[in-house]
Amino acid sequence: MRFDIADASLAEDGALRIEWAARRMPVLEAIRRRFSADRPLEGIRVGACLHVTAETANLMRALRAGGAEVTLCASNPLSTQDDVAAALVEEGIPVHAVRGENAERYYRHIRAVLDLEPQVTMDDGADLVTTLLKERTGGDPLGSTEETTTGVLRLRAMADAGVLRFPVVAVNDSATKHLFDNRHGTGQSALDGIMRAANLLYAGRTVVVIGFGDCGVGVAARARGLGAAVVVVEVDPVRALAAAMEGYRVLPGIEAARLGDVFVTVTGNIHVLRAEHFAVMKDGALLANAGHFDVEIDLAALEAAARGRRRIRPNLEEWQLGDGRRLYLAAQGRLVNLAAAEGHPADVMDMSFADQALAAEWLVANAGKLEPRVYRLPDYLDAEVARLKLESLGGGLDTLTPEQERYLRSWELGT
Repeated sequence: MRFDIADASLAEDGALRIEWAARRMPVLEAIRRRFSADRPLEGIRVGACLHVTAETANLMRALRAGGAEVTLCASNPLSTQDDVAAALVEEGIPVHAVRGENAERYYRHIRAVLDLEPQVTMDDGADLVTTLLKERTGGDPLGSTEETTTGVLRLRAMADAGVLRFPVVAVNDSATKHLFDNRHGTGQSALDGIMRAANLLYAGRTVVVIGFGDCGVGVAARARGLGAAVVVVEVDPVRALAAAMEGYRVLPGIEAARLGDVFVTVTGNIHVLRAEHFAVMKDGALLANAGHFDVEIDLAALEAAARGRRRIRPNLEEWQLGDGRRLYLAAQGRLVNLAAAEGHPADVMDMSFADQALAAEWLVANAGKLEPRVYRLPDYLDAEVARLKLESLGGGLDTLTPEQERYLRSWELGT
């Protein structure tokens, strides 16, 4: 078995971390039990490029229980939990991931997964699919899945350009993913990462949230809940209005830059914080990114404006500007919730990774019937994940009476 990890001796600690996460992932556990009995992925090679965390480890276990041959690499150089990687290798699941790996090693790991010619790929950010489409001319998978907003945007661009050669399920677009993972997961974990990096108090500070999609909605709500004044920056008028109607102050970026104590980017776009913003920020402002790639903060512009920098805490750098002001950058501008903390809680990843497992099963069941485009996970599977999660929380669904069903079907009934 080929693998590349940091330290095999960490396996015992990783196994404990995986076990703790498993206790809080009841939906995925129910799927794993069914997969173990039904074996819907028997003999299927699955190549995954995901954050190598305890939650991902439980997804890998579920896929293997379904009969899949699973290989995993990292989707972010700073998100790998090296003890989890070691524990998976100890269990016989090949992993190619080392926390802090450079770009050359990162893509070497992606290519190691592609060398196995996976029949189903799983992506978080679309680097695996992008590398496959650019570098491989044969052995396409029967389908792929995508975990995050940034990756879905890239995949739709591929489909529009006519270069996507196989179907992809946009797991990110499932309600049980984006309504819970993005809002509740990112909302909590991004602020957790910043707190761990800087040990700051949110109460009384001004937090600027750049982007008011589902992730931004969650970050803003949690920041306000912790006592911060929240300013939202948006380019979309409907989302901007939604933020204003929630009671947030909505301003152009340059105006918000003058007010903020903490800045969190969650746009999926490039250079949303750049030189003109750095020039007017307060001394001591903290910058963090909760988008997938480390492009949302213009690091080249920050470096050009700085006369020096130093590491002041494990995941916090101080940048000294020419006029004496200091700006602080969390987690090198990478995904702060995973680079400076542990990512989303297992409770919310339970739904996202249940969606991933069911998407893989659906792709295999429909092999050869799907066009090379981006699909949503079927609604009935999304609803099943929601039902199972609700039951695990001690809740239950009401049911319509026959009279109510007739009423909803009828066009003749009125007042």
